Amino acid sequence: MKKTLLALAVMGASGVAFAASNVTLYGVIDTSAVFTHDGGAAAVTKDGKTTAAAKNVVDMQSGFRNGSRWGIKGVEELGNGYAVGFILEDGFNSDDGSGAQKMNGAFSRESKLYINGGFGQIGFGRLGTLANGAQSNSILSGWALGTSYQTQGTLTSFMKNNGRANNAIAYVSPSFAGMTVHAMYSNGTSTDTAEWARNDHYYGLGLAYQLGGYRNTLIFESADNKGGNGETAYNVNLGLGYNFGAITPQFAYQYAWQDTQYKQHVFGVSAAAPVAGGTVKAGVKYLLGKNETSKFQDLTGEDKYRSLSISAAYEYPLSKRTTVWGFASWADGDKGYSSDNLKKIKASGDGLKTANFDGYVFSVGMTHNF
Repeated sequence: MKKTLLALAVMGASGVAFAASNVTLYGVIDTSAVFTHDGGAAAVTKDGKTTAAAKNVVDMQSGFRNGSRWGIKGVEELGNGYAVGFILEDGFNSDDGSGAQKMNGAFSRESKLYINGGFGQIGFGRLGTLANGAQSNSILSGWALGTSYQTQGTLTSFMKNNGRANNAIAYVSPSFAGMTVHAMYSNGTSTDTAEWARNDHYYGLGLAYQLGGYRNTLIFESADNKGGNGETAYNVNLGLGYNFGAITPQFAYQYAWQDTQYKQHVFGVSAAAPVAGGTVKAGVKYLLGKNETSKFQDLTGEDKYRSLSISAAYEYPLSKRTTVWGFASWADGDKGYSSDNLKKIKASGDGLKTANFDGYVFSVGMTHNF
């Protein structure tokens, strides 16, 4: 059960009192044991020493199903249908207590200030992009396992996505017969202190339809990479799903491209169904693409890549807040993901990992929400 705190602050020296507002402390702790087989590494003999054919790792992981995090959020009712709220959220690693986010900062998962009204919602800050699959502004759909069960289980391991964006503004329209419009812009995905033309900008536009058993989304995104040497990256995402009660089938598709660098397609078919007091989730996803960059071709000796992945999970709730689960997944890489060049590099022990495209994973764990 979430803990709700009544925040009453009084400035004793000045005698100024602040209005009461509801503030909620919440979080997720997710810990698991994971076995990973990183396929594709071929035995290589060099100077009389033979490197093992594949890498098998058993480790404890945090956030395999859901990212471990804690946060605070609050809302103040202004009257006449208006409200101001905030979300401050940070990630951590439950296996060793360290911070989980690549970006430094106290609330690097999400830092959002927003206002609600009859016009919809406008939010500002560090936000998850529309197809990120995480945070309050994401509308990605069409995959029963969502963005859980990394790396093979999550749909975004195959997809191109723009992660989180700093200096962002996002708009969500009111619902019209189940349809909402979502728009987002970042003035600088990492920083916006340079001239406008030199900042990395993000643009996103989406439609979400959720009515009855339907949950369908369509998203277009672009990131112009003006601060670097990269071209503008584009992606289009489609997610379809319908809850029949006994089963919820879903379909996902993405086309992503940069004009002279890569073009790729991702397809996903999945379903979720209640079984024996818990939920079974399973899906098949397929990735195929072409990468024309010299970096990829030098690494793999190929300009094309393909991967087929099959994933399944069973989730059983011990209570409203605690779930135990098991997960298994297999991925078979082809072309660039199974080339002789790549196998030699992996066998050399340089730390390159491609298990999400070629290998298999087993995991059992527990997720607790507070």
